[in-house]
This record gives sequence, C-alpha cells and structure tokens, in this order.
Amino acid sequence: MTYSHFSEFIANARQSLLDQRLEHGHWEGELSSSALSTAIAVSALASYRSAQIRGETRDSTEQVASHSQLEQLIEGGLEWLVRTQNADGGWGDTTLSFSNISTTAIVWATFAIAQAEESCVDTVHRAARWLENAAGSLEPSVLATAIADRYGKDRTFSVPILTTLAIGGRLGKTQDAWRYVPQLPFELAACPYQWFQWIKLPVVSYALPALIAIGQVRHHQRPTRNPLWRVVRNQLRHRTLNVLRSVQPTTGGFLEATPLTSFVVMSLVHAGRTDFAVTQEGVRFLIDSVRTDGSWPIDTNLATWVTSLSVNALGTDTLPPGLDDHDRKRIQSWLLDQQYRTVHPYTHTPPGAWAWTDLSGGVPDADDTPGALLALRQLAPQDPQCIAAAEAGVTWLLNLQNRDGGIPTFCKGWGNLPFDRSSQDLTAHAVRAWVAWQDDMSEVTKRRIRTALRRAARYLSQQQRADGAWVPLWFGNQHSPSEENPTYGTSRVLLAAEALRQHVPPGLDWAAAATWLLKHQNRDGGWGGDAGTPSSLEETAFAVEALSAVWDLVRTASSDTSTSKPTPDEVRAAVARAVEWLSHATDHGTRFPASPVGFYFAKLWYFEKLYPYAFVVAALGRAAQVLDDQT
Repeated sequence: MTYSHFSEFIANARQSLLDQRLEHGHWEGELSSSALSTAIAVSALASYRSAQIRGETRDSTEQVASHSQLEQLIEGGLEWLVRTQNADGGWGDTTLSFSNISTTAIVWATFAIAQAEESCVDTVHRAARWLENAAGSLEPSVLATAIADRYGKDRTFSVPILTTLAIGGRLGKTQDAWRYVPQLPFELAACPYQWFQWIKLPVVSYALPALIAIGQVRHHQRPTRNPLWRVVRNQLRHRTLNVLRSVQPTTGGFLEATPLTSFVVMSLVHAGRTDFAVTQEGVRFLIDSVRTDGSWPIDTNLATWVTSLSVNALGTDTLPPGLDDHDRKRIQSWLLDQQYRTVHPYTHTPPGAWAWTDLSGGVPDADDTPGALLALRQLAPQDPQCIAAAEAGVTWLLNLQNRDGGIPTFCKGWGNLPFDRSSQDLTAHAVRAWVAWQDDMSEVTKRRIRTALRRAARYLSQQQRADGAWVPLWFGNQHSPSEENPTYGTSRVLLAAEALRQHVPPGLDWAAAATWLLKHQNRDGGWGGDAGTPSSLEETAFAVEALSAVWDLVRTASSDTSTSKPTPDEVRAAVARAVEWLSHATDHGTRFPASPVGFYFAKLWYFEKLYPYAFVVAALGRAAQVLDDQT
C-alpha cells in the first residue's frame, strides 16, 4: 500500500469514527439486539400482564402500563423472535450468533409464558427439535442437567434459565417442576455486605438482584422441607426485598441490563410481588428500552466505554479534522462527570472509578476505569482536574488488586467465579493506566504503583500459556471450539508490555506472544479469535495494534540472537498484509460491519456497532510507525 493510499485510508477511518459522535460531543454506540434479551423481556411482561388480568396489580390509574400497551410489546417481541429464528431452529444471543442451548431454551419457554404456542406452532416445534438434539432429550431432568453443565459451579445464569423453564411449564406442569431449580440462598442478602466475600455465594457479585428475586420465587413455589430454614427464609423475605429496592437504579434497570431486570421482574411476579416497587420500576425500564423493531438489546448503552475507546483510538499526536480543542474539552468534561464520587450502593466500592455507561444502572469496574484514565491522559495530561481524577481512579484500581496480583472486574476477593476472579485482560489494562499516570501521582501512590506493577507482571507471567498466548475474560470468539479469544487476550497483554517498555520482567515473554500472533495470522491477512477462525475487523485490529505497539521492542531485540524472537521484517510484513485486508474489508475506511466478539453475563454474546470503528482506527494509528519505512 502506498503512502498516499494509507494516508487516505486512515483519514477515512478517523472521519467515520468522528461521524458517529452524538451532538453533545461524546459517543454512545449501539449494542446488538438480542434474542435472549427479547425473549426474557417478553416473558416478564407477559407474566405481569397475566397478573394484571388476575387483578393482582394496582388500580388502572396507577399502573405502569396498560393491558393494551403490554399486548403490543409482547406481540412485537414475539414477531421479532419468529423473524430471527436461525435456519437450524435455534437462536443465538444476537442475529449473527450460532444457536445455543441457553437462548433457545428461554425463547422456547417464552412462547408458553406468553400463551403464543398455538399461533406460532412451527416456530415452537423447530425450537423443541433443536433443543432435543442439543440436550439429548426434552425430559426435564435431562434438559436441566444440560443447561447446568454449560455453566458448571456458577449458578448466575443457569438458575435463571431453569426458573424461566419452570414458569413456562417446560420442566413439567406441576409444582414438581421447581425441584429442577436449585434454591438460591436469598436470605444471605440480609447479611452485612462485608460478609459476602467470606460466604462464597453461588453467583457472581453483580447478580445480587437475581439471587434475591429468583431465590424468593423458588422459595414461594417450592419451600424447603426443613422447618428451620423455612422459618428463616420467611422471616427474611421483606428484609431482602428492601435490599433489592435499595440497589435498584433510578432507571429501574439493574446494571441497565434487560436480562437481569427481566429475570427479577418475572420472578417477583410469580412470587406474589407484582405490586412491589421494584417490579413496577422494572416493567417501566423494559417499556422504555424496547426498540422500534420489537427487540431489546443486552444493555442500554456502553457510552463511557466506547467514548474512551474512541478517544484512545484517535490519539493526540494530531487533531484529526472535525475534532478541535473545544470538542476535546467537551469530551473531557463529560468523562470527568462519569466518575463515581461516592461509595456505590450496589457493590459498596469506594469513589474514583468509572462504569460502562452514563446511566444510573452502571457499576464501577476494572475495564472501564483504565479506559477512562487512558482517555483523560490523551485529552488533558496536565490539567489539574484530570490529575486529581486520575489519582482517585488509579487508587481505586490499586485497592482492587487481588492477592495473586491480578485484577477482578467489580469487587476484590468476592470469589472464584467469572468476573470476580483475576483476569488477564483487565490486569493488562490496569498496568497501562498505572504506567500512564505514575509520574503525576503523589509519592505515596507512586510507591504503590511500583509494587502493584511488579505483582501484576508476576501474575501475567504465571498466566501465560506455554504457546505464548493469554486468554481474556471479556471477549470470546464463537468460532473457537473453546469459545475463547487468545488473539484479544494476547494483544491486550502485549500493549501492557509496551507500556512497561524496557522494564518488561523476564518472566513476561512478549516475544513468544508476538510470535503466537504471527503464527496465527490467516492466509487472507486478517486474524480471527484463535487458530483457524474467520478474520474479523475487531480481531485483526487487535493483532495489528499489538504487533505495532511492540515494534520498538522487536527492533531492539533483533540483535539478540540468544533466543528466538520475531524479526522486524516479519512484523512489518504481517502488519502490511493486515492493513491491506482491513482496507478491503472496510471499503477503504468507509464501512465497518461488526462481529459478535463479546462475552458478557456468563456466556452471553453481543456485538457493538462502534467496536470495529474504534479498534481499526487505533490499529491504523499504531501501524503508521511500522509501515513508515515502506509506505
């Protein structure tokens, strides 16, 4: 690719990203519509509608939704599900996803809960046939076991799915159906939150609302035979419902997530709590978040996250056309406004962090906080307000570090389930944020950063696979047999190695990681999530950004013949081929089709419209230095 063609490509890509901004200056993006979200939202609304018909709701003047409005939403959701059923009879989490047992089971149950089986006979029959093939049988014990096996010890998602099946009569038509639904210990939510990390709950930290609501419906439908526990749970029902109410955000949506909120609403209705404020506000959230085509997304938006990604992708070496100093200050002010300045009522984490969204349902986490810190570093590195915000954010991450040196998602020491245990990608992100800001921090914080970096590097060294790769938590690949995405994980840790530069610890083998990426480049020049997986814009961009980031390390190490390391020519050739592929796949920076590269909510897939824009622009910005000699 000639210099002029590359310049035109990166200019087009940057402008395409800039064109996605809102009028207020930041980015909001658009999450994919979800069959799982749509199905469980319909189940929740249908359950509420049935309770309304039975007279279990308030007077019509106080109701959050009329019967006709609910009917319209339910019908629209069901029609969308019928239209998007995969050819094999199942559903994936998105319209681009492979069919999976979890989503298909929930949709299958939804048609029963919504009393729509007779009007959608063919759709329901095809879904049942797919499930029978996937699970081996539709016999309740077999189906329940197949779903539980998908998640192992983590009951965060398996129990809500089984609850939906029980409510829909798919595990039997009697109360015996509830014996296939494990009892979640909702009574433990009455304990002081400081106890949670010692109790070792069977769900991850963010799932407290599901623990309470689903635990209560299971107890309501099939109380334990143990008289002592039955009394304890009866006594603690109101107290735990008060806990649930205290963590519900003003939007009504827990984590701004349709699935979690829907599970809570549906469970409370079937536990006899239709008029409870949480139920009413949850229904309001579902009404407010439905799309015009009748579907629901997995979450409302990732505005903070995609804004950070976009700022970091554009960089500050030059101001691209369309982004002036005024725009930069607006984005800076908006990002600063998203920082939490009080203890969060949900996870009880201290101030200083960022969530993924600008809405009240967000929860501070260790993915969005490093992203925001890096973005502020790009926007205004010497601004006193940014430095103060960075000190708080850096300290929040330092306090989150686990004993093993890694970084979990939400809470320190909660447990060993996904999102609560240390993860390699989040640890790499924290390393980059610490390095970026350490020179401007107080002396006490500087000392803490140095210690944290050593511990984080040791953790990453221990987690590196024998083949040189790292496996992330937050992004998966549906084409990989393991559903893992070592391309993403490896690329994120390589960015951390580049941040450490000449201080990369010997145990963190960046050369082996770079070699892994080179070996797994597809023949077309792109990358997928793992060996033998199709190339995507997102994953190709991950690899290009990482290889370009360690370019200086590659050139410095090229004279060292004592160990096997990639050569500068190998890296330059791989980056050049990938840039050619990206140019072709994006129509030279003007079209950015998204792929389902997201893991979220315990094996729940999504894709985000802005991901390919931001990731490709970031990759091209890094690739420029590698290709400078030949373009």
